[in-house]
Amino acid sequence: MTDTGGNSGAFEALLFLSFGGPDKPADVRPFLENVTRGRGVPPERLDEVVEHYLHFGGVSPINGLNLEMIAALRAELDGRGRDLPIYFGNRNWDPLIADAVASIRADGHRRVLAFATSAWGGYSGCRQYHEDIAGAVNDVDDVVVRKLPQFASEPKFIEAASNALRRALDEFASGPPPRVVFTAHSIPESADKNAGPAADGGHLYSSQVRAAAAAVASSLGIDEFDVVWQSRSGPPQVPWLEPDICDHLREISAQGISRVAVVPIGFISDHLEVVWDLDSEARNVAAELGMDYVRVPTVGTDPVFISLIADLVERYVDGAGDITAMGCGDNGALCRPDCCLPVRRPQRG
Repeated sequence: MTDTGGNSGAFEALLFLSFGGPDKPADVRPFLENVTRGRGVPPERLDEVVEHYLHFGGVSPINGLNLEMIAALRAELDGRGRDLPIYFGNRNWDPLIADAVASIRADGHRRVLAFATSAWGGYSGCRQYHEDIAGAVNDVDDVVVRKLPQFASEPKFIEAASNALRRALDEFASGPPPRVVFTAHSIPESADKNAGPAADGGHLYSSQVRAAAAAVASSLGIDEFDVVWQSRSGPPQVPWLEPDICDHLREISAQGISRVAVVPIGFISDHLEVVWDLDSEARNVAAELGMDYVRVPTVGTDPVFISLIADLVERYVDGAGDITAMGCGDNGALCRPDCCLPVRRPQRG
């Protein structure tokens, strides 16, 4: 469809977009099949991740955490005098984005901002949300949804992450300071190469993660830190971003480092990949190595981070901001045809 209102006009609602997660054991396998469809993930890896969810009762914390963030954002916007309805939609599980858009339209709203719970560029962190939006409005001729921009370099995102790390470092009150290790979700090297406009050289995802980690470290006067990756799920023959957090812990332990603070900079909330990969697997590795281990909280409902989301909304909600600066065409169309292209993944016969 076309945006009959052009790039002008106030927005009437906010769509809070996220990844989704199962709410009961019976949802786990269908949810994971949705997530991994067409990605060549080995069945044995899928079985392994099913067990991760079942370890927590078959329920992902992500939906509840997002609802907490929405409630905090509602209070923040109310405090600013912004009576903006907020709707919740997911990519992979209920409530799905298409259902949220249908509710928005039924309630009479036609111009909608969308906030996605990803700070990063790349296919899954940005372009795929545009595609999700486009799919949700494909059969709707009078609703425009504009995705808010990435926020990896926003000062309040860095401040919220810095505050969490500062509080965690207080747990190491005496003795040598810990090695600070930042983590983010690993992706195939080919996907990172495609992240961002091709003309800019790609690798936008990993460069944004590293830049955010450096900004957080700098704000606290930390000169030495590491950036590593977690949650790999692809076939073993496909190169992914490395090193893995658990391998890295073993490496720095062999170098004589005995204290570590792990910062999940790549994640907005403490959902399952954080609590399993960092609070279970990585913590167990650290214990085996005799390392003092602290996992730093995600930004979540930190008031500074919530105020950032409200800032982004206010930057565009009245229609005064440069909507093209968000990298959004009509109903989430992409800013450049070659930006963050999906990678053709090997299929299993």
